[in-house]
Amino acid sequence: MAFTVTNAGLTPHQEQVTLSSNYLNFAGDTPANDFAQQYLPELYEAEIERFGNRTLSGFLRMVGAEMPMTSDQVIWSEQNRLHISYQNCTLAADNDSTLTIDTAHVTAGNPHVIRGGQTIVVSDPVSNTTVKALVGPIPSPVTGALLTTVEAFPYGLATWPAALVAAPALNVFVYGSEFAKGVVGMEGAVQPAFTQFENKPIIIKDKYEVSGSDAAQIGWVEVATEDGTTGYLWYLKAESETRLRFEDYLEMSMVEGELVDTALAGISANNNGSAGGTQGLFSAIEERGNVWQGFAGAAAPGSGALADFDSILAQLDSQGAIEENMLFLDRATALDFDDMIAAMAGGGYSSTASASYGLFNNSGEMALNFGFSGFRRGSYDFYKTDWKYLNDASTRGLVNNIQGVMVPAGTSTVYDQMLGQNIRRPFLHVRYRASQADDRRYKSWITGSVGGAYTSDLDAMEVHFLSERCLCVQAANNFVEFIA
Repeated sequence: MAFTVTNAGLTPHQEQVTLSSNYLNFAGDTPANDFAQQYLPELYEAEIERFGNRTLSGFLRMVGAEMPMTSDQVIWSEQNRLHISYQNCTLAADNDSTLTIDTAHVTAGNPHVIRGGQTIVVSDPVSNTTVKALVGPIPSPVTGALLTTVEAFPYGLATWPAALVAAPALNVFVYGSEFAKGVVGMEGAVQPAFTQFENKPIIIKDKYEVSGSDAAQIGWVEVATEDGTTGYLWYLKAESETRLRFEDYLEMSMVEGELVDTALAGISANNNGSAGGTQGLFSAIEERGNVWQGFAGAAAPGSGALADFDSILAQLDSQGAIEENMLFLDRATALDFDDMIAAMAGGGYSSTASASYGLFNNSGEMALNFGFSGFRRGSYDFYKTDWKYLNDASTRGLVNNIQGVMVPAGTSTVYDQMLGQNIRRPFLHVRYRASQADDRRYKSWITGSVGGAYTSDLDAMEVHFLSERCLCVQAANNFVEFIA
């Protein structure tokens, strides 16, 4: 910094004292002759954590696991339903015994599997008219023909009710069979089928760089690390934040990932065809799971949430009915759940009321807890927690259209194509590329000519980060996504 002497009679002194004859005026300072400028500023070495813990990862560690794989693709198979049912069926108006199965579920290569002698329930969901019937003999299909009809005769009725004949979308399911004495047994057999899903890993990269000159300028900074400890960092302060950001990207990529539509040229053309994407959590739930929009609506706190939640339970009943589930919610939706449970205390639920008030004995010094971390409704247990990723103003809190997810706890049994056997896996888990030659779960290395690395003539130190991974969302029909 440049300085000028403002007193021609500047006289040094043997001691460090302030005298009118021996202070310096720093050029450009206002006001002039501010001798206090010679003193060092009061410097806080420690950084101020004005945004608290800034990292967002941890969601997948709570609900899933990480396992290695050696291929470019992970494939798994999921069981289909055990019982036979069809939707969108119709009864022929000119022949009351002919039941036509929805062609969306039946093709020439996949005929219906209702067999002669079976007993079925036929129902119209609009009028709630329900009739049980016996299926007549099924004709042998002509090769390549589309077998979409069965002859069914209602029990106790001469003809089918008019409400069923006129209905455009009937529901049908098989509940058993009935045969007369001495007749041949069941003809044909039902071959079980499975549904196959797949995902592919993506390569995630990041890099930090510092020049040799900056590395030679020693400057220590006391930082508070994200795990709660403190310490001093030299010029690698920025490297530390790059590493933390990369670790968050590992999880955020698994949550937000999207597959590339090969029919669209945009991404493929601009990435030389290398980008294929990966299916993340949100994408998998939206494609194969359950999406609930507008939880609790605009009703008064707690009043609309219970009816919505019971509708979600009805949907879970129709799926896997997994008893324990985790709720990861943003702040507004978490409060909706708190209000929903609190409203039960005033709605005649004595157990909730006693839990809310009886334990405090009406003490004047009591501290009320208006939040709930877990509850049971019907035959399900739910554990609720805030998901920081949805609240953070620099990530999903900036978008605000996804309010939370419901994730089933426990494991599922699937057939692993590589192992050739059934295995148990968490419903949500990460697969990363690894072999004896290279483990790509989380790689980090240094290049350049600074900081102990001598791999090139670059006058800098580069810290590289890489991972190759994908997310497996199994039994996605048991997941729920809450959207605004």
